[in-house]
Amino acid sequence: MVKNFFHILRLKKILAKVKSFEKEMASLSDLDLQKKTDEFKKRLADGGNLNQLLPEAYAVVREADKRILGMFPYDVQVLGAIVLHEGNVAEMATGEGKTLTATMPLYLNALSGQGAMLVTPNSYLALRDAKEMGPVYRFLGLTIETAVRADETKPLETKEKRRIYQADIIYTTNSALGFDYLIE
Repeated sequence: MVKNFFHILRLKKILAKVKSFEKEMASLSDLDLQKKTDEFKKRLADGGNLNQLLPEAYAVVREADKRILGMFPYDVQVLGAIVLHEGNVAEMATGEGKTLTATMPLYLNALSGQGAMLVTPNSYLALRDAKEMGPVYRFLGLTIETAVRADETKPLETKEKRRIYQADIIYTTNSALGFDYLIE
């Protein structure tokens, strides 16, 4: 119980850091907000790490979510996003905003240049979420693809899959990812 208490305190400190950038990000023009992506990539190339960038990068995505989607992630969604970035499971009920929550860790991890994936149980969710959240990533200068089709009877060609997996952010399904791994 004590361990959980300190874990929650640590997460809330990170949340406070994210929130400390809120006014700064809101004051930026669209162009200046978009330039943050290149700034973050440069900071990573200069020896920074994703954990150092997390508070500011999450603040950028929150502001982009607000401007592009008209939705501003709540504190609980930011906490979930921090937990996801750390490689843990964040349990959220239907309607609590998992799709919006995922924009933050996907953006952050895509900055590394190694790609970031969101894996869903079915193609409907992968296609829907990529369509709904894609404008945020594109606004911030990242590429996004889906590794599934609405018509699952028409498989993707190998050349097309290679192009898809070069994107900054990929939405896919567990079965498509498993088969792509086995085939390649």
